[in-house]
Amino acid sequence: MSHPTRRTVIAGAAGISAVVVLAACGSDDASPASVAPPARKPQVETLGRASDVPVSGGLILADRGIVVTQPSPGEYRAFSAICTHKGCTVAAVKDNIISCYCHNARYSATDGAVEGGPATEPLPAKPIRLDGNTIELITS
Repeated sequence: MSHPTRRTVIAGAAGISAVVVLAACGSDDASPASVAPPARKPQVETLGRASDVPVSGGLILADRGIVVTQPSPGEYRAFSAICTHKGCTVAAVKDNIISCYCHNARYSATDGAVEGGPATEPLPAKPIRLDGNTIELITS
């Protein structure tokens, strides 16, 4: 009966180690790369109180370039307050129409679509959310 050589013992040990390493690679544990990153909390900026926005009307925040509307009770929308015709700030919101008095452009308070006048592009929508009675602009 012959005894295994030192080389045979080392080669066998290396083979067993390789099997153990490969078996570990096939485990059902989630790897760090497959774990979803934590959800980022959106950045917000307070625009005002919902109770300050009349139904079928709006609140123009000229210093921020935003108009907030309430087309129907409890439904709030926000748009750029800059007229897409010549860049004037819109001046009024009444009967669900956002009006620019520079050249009489008119936009829908529901979706910012052009309702009349020389403007051909809608007012860009701004993402907002309601937190209690506070209207917040989502900035990121």
